[in-house]
Amino acid sequence: MFDLVRKSMLAGVGLALKAWDEVEDLAKEVAEQSKMTETEGRKFIDDIQNRYEDAQKKLEERVEKSVKELLKKADVVTQDELKGLKKEIRDLKKLISSQGEAETS
Repeated sequence: MFDLVRKSMLAGVGLALKAWDEVEDLAKEVAEQSKMTETEGRKFIDDIQNRYEDAQKKLEERVEKSVKELLKKADVVTQDELKGLKKEIRDLKKLISSQGEAETS
């Protein structure tokens, strides 16, 4: 299941990259048709790119949140949860070991 989620996210990233190429081409076309100077055109494209990157970041955050919720609903243990459980087990083993040594002394 995790592999499927990973592949889906990679496909989404690939689509996002392709979409930027299309957005950039459209922005260049708009800049040319509106007869912007080179400086104005570059500023326009930079502004569009910044807005696009902000939108992509927000989309990635939403996807990440959705994936985490899906994994939680599917009862899949996350890496952080697994690390936490391993630490608890180590701590309990130390506690049991130290209590056993105290009782034999």
